[in-house]
Amino acid sequence: MKKPHHLAEPNCFEEKEDNFEIFPRGLNIVWGDDPRYWSLETSTNGAATLIQVSWLDVSGMVEVKQGKKYRVTFEVMMKPDAFGWTGSPVLVMAKVGKKGKYTYSEILLSSHSGEAITIPDGGVEVDLTQGSEKKIYFGLYEVWSGKWKGGLMIKKAKVEPVT
Repeated sequence: MKKPHHLAEPNCFEEKEDNFEIFPRGLNIVWGDDPRYWSLETSTNGAATLIQVSWLDVSGMVEVKQGKKYRVTFEVMMKPDAFGWTGSPVLVMAKVGKKGKYTYSEILLSSHSGEAITIPDGGVEVDLTQGSEKKIYFGLYEVWSGKWKGGLMIKKAKVEPVT
């Protein structure tokens, strides 16, 4: 039986000098393998388009160099027919290591219809200057409102050093 969730595929990212671009196929997408809820392009760097879900849960992980601070962002687009986003903030979250504490930023997407945007403005920062952990876990979430929402296109996630 096919599972409904899309699990991150290896090699669906680009790394250049500790800058990561993670494409949707390289992310874990809850309900992402169910065509009733998501449309996932077949190319390695293709977009994922949300048809409808009440539980937005898109996550990923990268292994980076210690001793730096990193910024996490998502490049998304709200399609003109997007729905269900009014009053439902989306959270971009990131943490260092599996047991780390999340830092996050809330974004209201309802005012960005038809626009390609990078969220959040300035990114969510995590600090790897202390300790030995090298993994950053991150995600894009809206799981609290219970509203059905759709029309969000995810182009990629980015993890890059803070300069």
